[in-house]
Amino acid sequence: MNPAQRDQQVTASHADATLVSRSCEVPDVSFRAFLADQNAPRVHWASPNGLELVGGGAAAHLTASGRDRFDRLRDEADAVFADVDHEGPAATRPRMLGGLSFNADHEETPPWAGFAAATFVLPRVQLTRGDDATWLTVAEYNPDATPETAEASLETARDSLSELPMMRPSGGSPGVVDRQWRTSKAEWTTQVERVTKRIQSGDLLKVVLATALDLELAEAVDIPDVLERLRRTYPECYRFLVQPTDEAAFFGPPPERLVKCDGRIVETEALAGSMPRGETPEDDADYAASLLESEKLQHEQQLVADTICEKLERFGDVTARNKRIRKLSNIQHLQTPISARLDGDTHVLSLVEALHPTPAVGGLPLEAALETIRQTESFDRGWYASPVGWFDGDGDGEFAVGIRSGVAGGMQATLFAGNGIVGDSDPEAEWEELQPKVRPILDELER
Repeated sequence: MNPAQRDQQVTASHADATLVSRSCEVPDVSFRAFLADQNAPRVHWASPNGLELVGGGAAAHLTASGRDRFDRLRDEADAVFADVDHEGPAATRPRMLGGLSFNADHEETPPWAGFAAATFVLPRVQLTRGDDATWLTVAEYNPDATPETAEASLETARDSLSELPMMRPSGGSPGVVDRQWRTSKAEWTTQVERVTKRIQSGDLLKVVLATALDLELAEAVDIPDVLERLRRTYPECYRFLVQPTDEAAFFGPPPERLVKCDGRIVETEALAGSMPRGETPEDDADYAASLLESEKLQHEQQLVADTICEKLERFGDVTARNKRIRKLSNIQHLQTPISARLDGDTHVLSLVEALHPTPAVGGLPLEAALETIRQTESFDRGWYASPVGWFDGDGDGEFAVGIRSGVAGGMQATLFAGNGIVGDSDPEAEWEELQPKVRPILDELER
């Protein structure tokens, strides 16, 4: 079914459809086993604060493309959420999970088969893990949906869940037999030199250049296994999966929150500038000190923070706190926490639209930076560095920035990495800074 047909299917049912959702508490179960048991579309979301969602199938499926894609998503979602009959704790309320492409004019070409410019699903069956319990939820959205049909579907899903193991043995990594950067080191050097000259001429302040690493795997990749290994290695990061079809899945452990909206309280952050972790505590502290002392990285990070604050100011009062070091397993960043109190009701998608792409993944001034990216990069970013997350019927939600990410299917995978280029950027140093950014997923695919 192509994206237009999917849109027509959802839209056509709005007039007489009801969204019915039922939940029940279940014993702890392997989310990995549950995900492996589901048919596409499959989605997964886990935030560092503990909320974890995993779902299969689609009670409703929204897609949109073009420059009005945010408007279309909001309109379609409002129609789906217009008539909701939900019984269960707040954590299990109906949510749309998915994301958007980096560019609005994205096309569904390999490796992005099945990925529209915006894709969100309301899972047909979902597991939710909160602070103190695990819940099973089913959702129905059609003219025949009733509490009775939802209860019957929940009972069937619970029976299927009881057959899954509480723990699923971890599979081995598929192994990597060949790898190749889309942009060679020589090409990267030329690109960086060209961009720094333009920045020095005064047209630009910053451009984020990215590249991709293509992998040929020894065996077909098992996405649930990879996600489980990422959970153990990067517990301080988000984890996500968007898999519209069986052909390809987009996933990763991004460290950066794009935005969280809870009522009128908004939280976001500026995350830019990076250094590796040290092999000893002393080396680690030296790298952290380099982050705080580097004029180049401080400048780059301040540009990101200032721009995010400016974009949020039209929605309410904004507060930026002091810079700090954000330490991850294999890399550390400069981070500025930013919060806002909204003046009125605002859908999280409106905040996503205002913030994406941030200077941390695009550049400044934004339109000139994006045009430079289009002229310079030799590959399609697809959903790389894009917003991924969830939203509910109240317009609340949370999105991460889809970096430290990859798209994979069968025996192929493509991983992505990017760096912020400013006027005094050194091509050699920027190339070296790319390498640890593909390690999170590459490490889990290699044997």
